[in-house]
Order: sequence, then structure tokens, then C-alpha cells
Amino acid sequence: MLLCIDCGNTNTVFSIWDGESFISTWRIATDHRRTADEYFVWLSTLMSLKGIHASITEAIISSTVPRVVFNLRVLCNRYFDCRPFVVGKPGCELPVAPRVDQGATVGPDRLVNAVAGFDRHGGDLIVVDFGTATTFDVIDTDGAYIGGVIAPGVNLSLEALHMAAAALPHVDITHPEKVIGTNTVACIQSGIFWGYIGLAEGVVRQIRAEHGRPMRVIATGGLAPLFDQGFDLFDKVEDDLTIHGLRLIHDYNKGLAA
Repeated sequence: MLLCIDCGNTNTVFSIWDGESFISTWRIATDHRRTADEYFVWLSTLMSLKGIHASITEAIISSTVPRVVFNLRVLCNRYFDCRPFVVGKPGCELPVAPRVDQGATVGPDRLVNAVAGFDRHGGDLIVVDFGTATTFDVIDTDGAYIGGVIAPGVNLSLEALHMAAAALPHVDITHPEKVIGTNTVACIQSGIFWGYIGLAEGVVRQIRAEHGRPMRVIATGGLAPLFDQGFDLFDKVEDDLTIHGLRLIHDYNKGLAA
């Protein structure tokens, strides 16, 4: 079985592929202090509770937090006796190389989303990921990642507002009933929600104008469904895009090694 690990700034997702489908997915808070032993105790317990007894024999990792990668590698080496592919590192190739400025680095999660988005929807695509950062990734006709946009994430904006303005409370993001808030909480919720609707609409419009061709828009990330309620922003919302991309990249590299 294949273990796909998607390590983001906030959460790390572990998902197991049995050759036909992802049979289980779990999340844990990202913490660079967590050891390989701790990962294994947590993961093996959840696998046992789920009744998964087959062995993990392969693994692939995507991580936006470099300090976490070492212990994830040790987890795979020590407990699953396999050397994982790590997206963005030597020995892990992409089906189509990104076309960005020479020497520029691209977050591995963005590269993985580009591979998955192209596989499911073809090229001339925009992938909007509502994560710790809100990112817009542009995939060309041939599947190459060609750049994008990075903006502060929704929860990051809320936290910054709360930290910088002592009188403003920390609120949960929701779809407000009205744009004009009649209390502080409602005003903040409206500002965040409608502000990010405007951000998504504006950035997508500008990307389309600059790209010069019709483009589809796919959304992913935990808050994507919230911003899809009643709006024609996205052609589709997919919560498993990154994990799907990891499997595709693993299969591609396994084919190269064959």
C-alpha cells in the first residue's frame, strides 16, 4: 500500500492508497518537534482502529514545512522499510517541469495541485487553494505550472486582525446573512467573507485577461466549500486534489524507475 503525506503549515494529512482507492485519510496538527516514533504510534493506532492490517510498502511526501521532512523520512525508513519520494527534492520528478523564473522555488503543494488539476481537468486551469495562504496556481495547456498568486489565508487574516486590534474579538468565518453588519462580530465576518469573494473574483478575472484564453477554475482547501455557496466562482470544488496529485507523482516516478 502507498502512504501519501501532505504536510501543510497548519495540518498534515496522511492518506493510504490500496491500489484502487484511498481507503482512509487522517489529519494531525503540523509540529516540527514531533518525532518519527510519535508519528508511528499515532498512525498505527488509527490504522488498527480502522481495521487496516496490510503493510505500507511505499510512500510519497509533500511538505511546505522543511523542518518536518526529516522525521517523516525516518518514519518511512524505520517503520515501513521504504524510501519515500519527496516532491521538490532530487529523485522525484514531475510529469511536466514548471516554467517559472530561473532559480525560483515553488511550494511542493502547488506543484502537486497542478499535476492533479491537469489530470482531472486538462490545461488552461486555475487552482485556488484556501489553505494557510490563499493561492492561485496557473496550469498551462500542456500541464506545466507557470506561476500564480499568493495572498494571506482566511484564518491568518482573522488572526492578524485580532492580534493587531485589541478591541476586536476573534470570530469564526461564516457566510453572513447581510453585507452590512450591525455589530462588531457581524462586521468582521462580512469583511472577511465578502473580502475574499472579491479577492477570488478579481484575481481570477485578471489571470484570465493576462492568459488570453478561456480557463476553468477549481477550488480546494478546507474553506473552499464556504466560498462556493450560491456563487459562480468555481467550476468545481475538490477536497482531495493534493492527495490525488501525490499518487499521480508517485506512479510517474515509479514508472521512471521501472
